Amino acid sequence: MKKPSRLVPTTLYVFLGLTGFSFLLLLFSARSFFVDFREIGFSIFSGVRNIVHKATNFVSETIKSVQELGNLKKEYLALLEKVEEYERIQRDSVYIKRENEQLKELLGFSKTIPYRYFVAEIIGKEPDNLFSSFVVNKGSTDGVKKNMVVIAYQDGERGLVGKVIQVGFHESLVMPVYDSNFFVSSRLLDSRYEGIVNGQGNAQKTVVMRYVKKRAKDEIQIGSMVITSGLSDIYPPDIPIGRVERMIIQDYETSITLELSPVIDFSKLEYVFIVDKGVGGDQ
Repeated sequence: MKKPSRLVPTTLYVFLGLTGFSFLLLLFSARSFFVDFREIGFSIFSGVRNIVHKATNFVSETIKSVQELGNLKKEYLALLEKVEEYERIQRDSVYIKRENEQLKELLGFSKTIPYRYFVAEIIGKEPDNLFSSFVVNKGSTDGVKKNMVVIAYQDGERGLVGKVIQVGFHESLVMPVYDSNFFVSSRLLDSRYEGIVNGQGNAQKTVVMRYVKKRAKDEIQIGSMVITSGLSDIYPPDIPIGRVERMIIQDYETSITLELSPVIDFSKLEYVFIVDKGVGGDQ
């Protein structure tokens, strides 16, 4: 019996192999046939590149934002300094304007003083006298002498401040009207009754007018002005001292005592006029 031939299966295998090989060539050579692996690779690379690009941009923008924030902080601090400088300039301007107005008022008042005078600035307090007396920046080299009268102009009114009790070359010590050792002959402006004004040792307290005749009580009103009488060699007449704040009447006394609120507010006093009563006219 004759055996079957193997030629047919071999030919089939060859055909199938060539067909498969051709398919693979077609698969990798045709751009639009089935799957384009190069396009897949490109897409994957593009996606990775896009992610890297976004990450890089994020880091770059973050660093840039941090730098801009630092610059903004510097600009903010610089602006704060400018604002503070402008505020300081404005405060200085207001202070200078107020000081000029005050000096203008003082200049206007100085023209009404019929005696020689010295404009002085208060520069210190006297600790040995419990801060009652104060120091001004005019002394013997300027012509100031002991017992010269000191007056001031404040809030549209002139008033008695005190007198010079000690003189140095460039400074002088002034005893104010509220000092307990201060005495000045005085009178009521309206009724013309006389008395002696004496301090109570404290600028926060009233000064008192003693030895006013008792019959004057019906003619005295609260708010009446008390002025210097001019009956002494030191104080010129008609300098306002204070206004009546209270009357003290005792049955067993022949006179009454008046408590006065000083015309001058010593808590804000800066400049004074030292008056030379013995010399008339401007300095």
